[in-house]
Amino acid sequence: MECYFGSVALPQDNEINKTAVVAFSIPELGIKFKAPFAGVNDDHSDFASLLALLEFIDGNQKYFSRKAFQIYGSNLSVVNQVNQQQELNVAFSPLMDKAKMYRDKYRFSLEWTPSENNPDYDSLFD
Repeated sequence: MECYFGSVALPQDNEINKTAVVAFSIPELGIKFKAPFAGVNDDHSDFASLLALLEFIDGNQKYFSRKAFQIYGSNLSVVNQVNQQQELNVAFSPLMDKAKMYRDKYRFSLEWTPSENNPDYDSLFD
């Protein structure tokens, strides 16, 4: 099953005082999620998006009878950090610990994809 995560920065002077919208989608199930988030930078927002997806998967196992799933993210830095192909920003160590815990539990694969390859990207952020 394919899953997608990502975030989009919000204008600095927005009414909700958040820095980004974090989102994920699982097209096969028709699931789309988005929420405002106060991140310190783009990587922080994308880590939050990935963890929101993983927490959803963990809490909704009835939808995931097949244990194999592929996760795609549009932030190459975050994908590479989780895949241990890039040095981790130490500020994100607690987030990485959670991602590792989920990876050990579910053995998902994580790959980079450009935003335009996410079938729900435009509708998530409209």
